[in-house]
Amino acid sequence: MHPHLNRTDNDGSCAEVTRILEECHARGFMWKAIGMCNGAKHNLNMCLRAERLERTKKNREAAKDKRKEIVQKWAEIEANS
Repeated sequence: MHPHLNRTDNDGSCAEVTRILEECHARGFMWKAIGMCNGAKHNLNMCLRAERLERTKKNREAAKDKRKEIVQKWAEIEANS
């Protein structure tokens, strides 16, 4: 499953890959049914995966920083009690 591919939400690096897949799908049902869009779909999946992994990495780092801050504040509270 991938996120919705709205243009306003997806102005990132995958916009061009999304456009290519949409153009492939616009060629018609039979074009999709015989697998002619599989390469474009795979490229889109890999692009979206890379974006997700980058977001996950940033979120993990932010959580580590927040956790350090909380531990430091609790240490200050314990020291002053």
